[in-house]
Amino acid sequence: MATSAKENNISLIKFCRRIGYDLVELTDWNCCGSSSAHSINENTAFGLASRNLSLAPDDRPLVAACPSCLLRLQHTHLHLMHDPAAQIEYENMWGKPFNKNLKIIHFFEMLANIDLLNFIDGRQQRLEKLRFVPYYGCMLARPPEMNRKPNYHGIIEKILSSLGAQSLRWAYGARCCGTFLSAARPDIVTPVVNQIMQQAIDSGADCIVTACAMCHMNMEIRCSIKNPVPTLHFSEILSLAMGIQDYKAWFARHLVDPVPMLKAKGII
Repeated sequence: MATSAKENNISLIKFCRRIGYDLVELTDWNCCGSSSAHSINENTAFGLASRNLSLAPDDRPLVAACPSCLLRLQHTHLHLMHDPAAQIEYENMWGKPFNKNLKIIHFFEMLANIDLLNFIDGRQQRLEKLRFVPYYGCMLARPPEMNRKPNYHGIIEKILSSLGAQSLRWAYGARCCGTFLSAARPDIVTPVVNQIMQQAIDSGADCIVTACAMCHMNMEIRCSIKNPVPTLHFSEILSLAMGIQDYKAWFARHLVDPVPMLKAKGII
């Protein structure tokens, strides 16, 4: 979200400010390692995530909008909770005790107890002409040891439907986009992405709304279907629903321009 998904970050910050949250970026954070480090070197992956945990203030939740980052941070925290030796290693490495009570939440959890209609000044039907399919990707699915963590599926549909949009049924909402295979084996990822995009087109959707910046990038850079529908970050469409109109900075970064569709629907 600091580089290839800046549009996600910008729209997320603007949306959160609109509903009363002032996000404070974690000072000197590092990459969580995502699937790359996790697949190659478990110790490196653990160190990358644990360093971020050590930087988190003790008096507030740590919020992640990226599903992969969330998974790595929560998985590392869970490992530390149940491994006293790992806690000692953590304290020796980072010079502070492990915070067992640190709450690590996804951006979606911030929305759980908020009625967004209270922030729209009576314009509840701003999205009423929009037909979309929700795309969560695979990273919000939990490994067995984390099965008590919240299930976020259904949140995109629930919130956007409350704002007037129509959620369409499809079978690809949790389908893997190929993630970082996109860099090493685009020949594998392109057919996968094309299948997801074709299903969105066949469903009659105006756009795909995604929860994952990696999914968004792959849907744009690896799709070879002619005339694909736009893919929007959830934070982008939420910002538009709130009446935030300075969208040019983030839509300019899209490879598939969503502006014509959004203008046709009367959203912008």
